[in-house]
Amino acid sequence: MAEINLINNLEKISSEIPNRILKLEGFIVKENHKEKLEIIIFKGFSSSTTHPIEIDLEKNVIAFTYILTNFKLYKAPLTERKNNFIRENQNSVFFLNQKNWI
Repeated sequence: MAEINLINNLEKISSEIPNRILKLEGFIVKENHKEKLEIIIFKGFSSSTTHPIEIDLEKNVIAFTYILTNFKLYKAPLTERKNNFIRENQNSVFFLNQKNWI
């Protein structure tokens, strides 16, 4: 449940800073193996590039057991010509501080 609140809280911060993209990396545990998990948070919304997600705020974002291991912040919009990478951190609460998004 803590991870769900984490994603929801990151979405709230993201909605206030629309020129940032936060990429969450980790894995889903399924029947004794791990599958790569990647979630992008942009303008207050989450989207997964690797698994279907739930958009209903009353439900879990990801229907499986998952662990987030890394968080990367980028300046939006992403372009091929610019290095939009700002910073990364492995601490799940680092980006809960809105100052770390700047």
